[in-house]
Amino acid sequence: MLSLDRVILPLRVLIVLVFVGLVVAQVMSLPGEFGQQAREAPELGAAPWILLAFGILEIVCVQVVLVCIWRLLGLISADRIFSEKAFVWVDVLAWTIVVAWLMLVGVAAWLMTVFLTTPELRDPGNGVLPVGLVLIGGVVVLVVIVLRALLHQAAAMRSDLEEVI
Repeated sequence: MLSLDRVILPLRVLIVLVFVGLVVAQVMSLPGEFGQQAREAPELGAAPWILLAFGILEIVCVQVVLVCIWRLLGLISADRIFSEKAFVWVDVLAWTIVVAWLMLVGVAAWLMTVFLTTPELRDPGNGVLPVGLVLIGGVVVLVVIVLRALLHQAAAMRSDLEEVI
């Protein structure tokens, strides 16, 4: 069986690398890309700026989730994953994912109206990606809620077991 200690360090290294990549995307990639679109296609109106704000906010949500995972890994290492502190980090993680999903639903709904009201964009395939992402996001939200409930059940079982011992 693989020891959790052997997995935590590589996972933390990957979290740092992902976090740095997300900061680069927030500060350089997304603003540059959407700024260029706004300059080259003024007929798009506010669309590039709306998508830029959405992209940056979604990245912030991913960064919050990464911080929560980092903190939970520390609690696992200290054998305190069933503590109240862990429940706080799990709750922050879960609510952040819910917020990210709700933003995705809003942007997907906006995109669908754009697709339906713009003759050049009226293509049945245009709605597939936003709808698919909303469905996948909904699955992620529900899985996280189930995992949160399982953590609470495991904590209760551990507490009961400690009382017996």
